[in-house]
Amino acid sequence: MLPCASGKTGCFQKQLNQLRYIGSTFILSEETMKNPVSLVIATTNKGKTEEIKNLLADFPITVKSLEDFPPMPAVIEDGQTFEINACKKAVFISNILRLPALADDSGLVVESLGGSPGIHSARYAGENATDEQRYTKLLDDMQGETHRKAAFRCVIAIAVPNGKCLTYSADCEGSITRYPSGANGFGYDPVFYYPPLNKTFAELSREEKNSVSHRGKALQKVKEDFRNVLAWISRDTSSSSTETRQNEPHA
Repeated sequence: MLPCASGKTGCFQKQLNQLRYIGSTFILSEETMKNPVSLVIATTNKGKTEEIKNLLADFPITVKSLEDFPPMPAVIEDGQTFEINACKKAVFISNILRLPALADDSGLVVESLGGSPGIHSARYAGENATDEQRYTKLLDDMQGETHRKAAFRCVIAIAVPNGKCLTYSADCEGSITRYPSGANGFGYDPVFYYPPLNKTFAELSREEKNSVSHRGKALQKVKEDFRNVLAWISRDTSSSSTETRQNEPHA
C-alpha cells in the first residue's frame, strides 16, 4: 500500500473504511458494493471480453474493453516470463486509462525444447506466420524426439493505476503429437494432446476446452478470489487518488 502523507489521518481512515480484515479475507465496503468498479480488459477481442463479463457477472463491476476507448499504442512485450509480460500489459493500460486493467499472456512450453516456444509462442515461426506454420515448425523441431511432454501456460494480471499488479497462473499438461489432428481451436491446438480426454485440443468442443484449458483454469482462480481483488482495487485506487490530490499544486 502506498503511504499517506504524514499527519493526514483522514487518508488512513478512508483506507480503513474501504477495507477491513477478518482473518485473511478482505471484506468489501458498502460503498464498493453500491458503486461498481470499472475493469478494462486489455483486448479488442469481443469473445474474450464477453467471457470475462459473464464470469464476473455476480460482482459489482463494469467490464470494458479497449474497443471502448480511442486507439492506444501497442505494448512492447519484451519480458522474459509470462508473468512479466502480463503485468506489463495490465500496468500499461491501467496507467494510460487510470482504471484497473486485466491482461493475460499465455503460450506453449515444451520440455525437450528447453521451454520453447514459451513467451515467443505467437512469433515462433516469424512475426506474421499462420497457426499452421507455427505448429509445423514445432513438429519439425521435434523430429526424432521421444520426450514430448508439454504444457499450455496462462498468466492473468490485474493492475491498478499506481502500478501494483496481481497475477494468477495455471497450466494444462499434455504432450506434442507427431501429426496435427482436429479442426477446432487455434494456435498449437491440433498438435497438443490432452490425455484425460484422449484428444488433441483441436478435437475438443468449446465447452470441453473451456473446462480444462490453462486460460479457463486461470480465470476460475480469478473468479474464486475476486472479492479480495475488488477490495484490493478499491483500497489501492482510493489511496492513489488521495495521494494525487495531496500532490496537486495549490493556487
